[in-house]
This record gives sequence, C-alpha cells and structure tokens, in this order.
Amino acid sequence: MNVLRVSVPLVGLLLLVLVSIAQGSYNLNRPLSINNIPQPRSEMTQTKADSNKATVRAFFQALEDENVDALVALFAENAKHINPYASGLFPEGADGKEGIRNYWTPVFPNFDGMQFPIEQLHAMEDPTMVFVKYQGKIKLKDGAGTYENDYYSTFRFNEEGLITEYLEIFNPIVAARGFGLLDQIK
Repeated sequence: MNVLRVSVPLVGLLLLVLVSIAQGSYNLNRPLSINNIPQPRSEMTQTKADSNKATVRAFFQALEDENVDALVALFAENAKHINPYASGLFPEGADGKEGIRNYWTPVFPNFDGMQFPIEQLHAMEDPTMVFVKYQGKIKLKDGAGTYENDYYSTFRFNEEGLITEYLEIFNPIVAARGFGLLDQIK
C-alpha cells in the first residue's frame, strides 16, 4: 500500500493557494513561491470591501426604487458614470454628482419598473474596486413588453466609501433591439 505523507505546513499552504484560486485572488500566471502566496485580507481591508459591496447593492436598490436622491448620494462630487458601448444611441455617461442626477432623472419616468438581480458581486484585490455581473429587467411603458440585457460593471470608491467611477457594460445590439432602435446603431 502506497501512503502519501505530506507535512502539515505543506497541506496548509496548498489549501491557502486553492482557496485563493477559487476566490480569484491568486494569479495563475505567477510561479508559486513563498514570496507570492496570497495573504488573507486585513480586517480593515475586508471591512472596506464589504462596505463598498453594500454601496453597490444600495445603488441597485435606489435604481429599483426610482430614487434619484438616494442614488446621487452614493457618488462623490467628482464621480464619473461611463458607458463605453453607448453606440450613439444612449448617453455616454455623466460627470459629477449633478451630471449623474441629470443622467438618471429622466430615465425613471420612461419605464414601469426596473429590476437588477445581481448574479456576481466581488470586491477586487484592491478593495476600492468592486465588480458586479447583473441583469437588467426593465418593464416598458404602456404594456410594450420588457427589455432585458446582461450587464457587467465596475465601481471605484474613494476613502470615504463614495463612488468615484461607475462603468457600465451592456450589449448595445440587445439594447437597440429592445428599444426598437436597431436601425440607428452606430
């Protein structure tokens, strides 16, 4: 009978690496060495990451509640909202709190409700950045149906926990089709 004997420290090291890989915090392209074993987040870093993830949840709750004041309150004065795939059909984003208010204020009256179920929510290695994968389920006015799309976004935060950058990625073809604008896409 062959018995594999492994030292307790080696088992601990392997478990730490496996957990880090599963959490996405270990870069598989780096060679494994004692100098680059991922370390657990400090309590302060973890608290900041959890707080920023809670702010992302509050962002989507404010959208679903159609509460522009609650939404804008989550942003820093110099914040940016970026839509890199606007495709000439949708606004490319907004600068500053008032720009973000002006971006979202006319959105809510155009729909009969919005839902944004979150599928994945991750604080990055740098806890001032959060990634989220979610769906948009938007009920169109006058019984015109629903618009649904998959979204990926990153949120960046300042030291006070306010959003400094919200980057929204969506499929512009699906969006154009959902709003009857497919022939206008650039």
